[in-house]
Amino acid sequence: MALLPLKLCDIPNLITSLRILLVAPFLWLLLQERYGAALLLFVIAGISDALDGFLAKYYGWTSELGGLLDPIADKLLLMGAILALGWLDELPGWLVMLVILRDLMILGGAVAYHLLIERFQAAPLMISKLNTLIQLTLVCTIIIHYGLIALPAWLLIGLIYLTALTTLWSGAAYLWRWGSRAWHRIRRPPPPSHRNPR
Repeated sequence: MALLPLKLCDIPNLITSLRILLVAPFLWLLLQERYGAALLLFVIAGISDALDGFLAKYYGWTSELGGLLDPIADKLLLMGAILALGWLDELPGWLVMLVILRDLMILGGAVAYHLLIERFQAAPLMISKLNTLIQLTLVCTIIIHYGLIALPAWLLIGLIYLTALTTLWSGAAYLWRWGSRAWHRIRRPPPPSHRNPR
């Protein structure tokens, strides 16, 4: 069977797919405590994320598939790293549980809204983007601390509590936005009938 020809507009999706393939070796290296190699793959994944985002926006090479794959790739890498570092006791268990519960709450809320109210359209909040950035910074800092050079304890503790704060804040923000939107949709009166009177 002949392969479909690769188009320029498919390049961002190809880069994203390769980033997904990096998740398994990255996590394996992390669990083996080979932090230098794990950090290298983490940096490559970060560069690829920035690259496919730039190509998609600058050249307009966006697609519905890309809009689906990109957050999946990011979430697999980040959630996998947090779970692995929690397993290695390098992140506190309460923080790992908080991150998982926040994501489960958002996912459950999105599914419920889609099924019960109307089609769900993802629109990341600024606090969610900040939370993701801080989580990435925390993961990178922890890997550097245990694998390359010891960092000050206050930096690690500060990032842990900042991650917890933004995780709670972003979860509450999503709950408020979609809860209030669902409430207004439910309370909205039905449109008037346009049938001709008899």
